[in-house]
Amino acid sequence: MRKDLLWASATLALVTATCGGSPSTSATSSCANPSAPHHAYVVIQHLSALSLQKCVGFTGDTIDGQALMDQSGVEYQAQTFSFGKAVCQVDNEPAQFSTCFPANQPFWALFIESGGAWTSATASYTEAKLHDKEALGWHYVQQSAASPPPPPLAKES
Repeated sequence: MRKDLLWASATLALVTATCGGSPSTSATSSCANPSAPHHAYVVIQHLSALSLQKCVGFTGDTIDGQALMDQSGVEYQAQTFSFGKAVCQVDNEPAQFSTCFPANQPFWALFIESGGAWTSATASYTEAKLHDKEALGWHYVQQSAASPPPPPLAKES
């Protein structure tokens, strides 16, 4: 009986890992450059509530947002505006776009996590300087969201 229960638990874990869990769960991947002394994270929450996290190891005191995004392996597209670079697409959402901020359509809200708390970014992601255990957070939200909520907090890997 115990052997059957262990087998069923192992099978469930394998199916969950292979097929994915609930769409509102966060999946943490392995870290790019894991042996580096410091780690920063990219946390993404889609409109569907599906979220994912990527980790990037780095040397030095900080890593800038551009390097973090580039090294994370997350697919993204950005455009340059008078205020700096803005992200138009992250992790293939939206699937296609011709305008970065189309009227009455969702957009990527940017947050910075430091000390276990998110704050809304006040500048472009390229201006962000992240320290060890800090994160860039992207949440795809409806334009009608007056104060968009941040994505889930990063989980150290």
